[in-house]
Amino acid sequence: MTPRVIFLILLLLFSRAEAVAFTSPVVGVIDGDTIDILHNGKAQRIRLYGIDCPEKGQPFGKVAKWATSALVFGRTVTVQGHGKDKYKRLVADVLLADDTSVNHKLVKDGWCWWYRKYAPDDAVLEALETEAREAKRGLWIDPRPIPPWEWRKRK
Repeated sequence: MTPRVIFLILLLLFSRAEAVAFTSPVVGVIDGDTIDILHNGKAQRIRLYGIDCPEKGQPFGKVAKWATSALVFGRTVTVQGHGKDKYKRLVADVLLADDTSVNHKLVKDGWCWWYRKYAPDDAVLEALETEAREAKRGLWIDPRPIPPWEWRKRK
């Protein structure tokens, strides 16, 4: 095999590895939509797919982090990767042992937005956000919450 063929095979293997589900313990919660897991003996940062929680310093930012911590910290979760983001974090759906989607639960409970920019066709996240808004759950108690992508632009 030529070096180019070997390179292409390795590239395919590594890119497919992100799509494979695996289980790992959660060892840290950075904010509402970012966690650290212990995978293959190393900490790996995971960005929750399709959601965007309030930032640190933003209203509801601490509560969103707390909500995520209450769900996952110290627990073993299943990670279903969607690839990497520009910060080289694995973007993933995260499932609890009972198959509850952490991503969905955070939206349903009103602690984050459906991140339309990165999950534009996700009808489940759209419906969960609409339900939370209408019920005024979580951050939706605020009549005009500022989406994190707008908050980041202001900073």
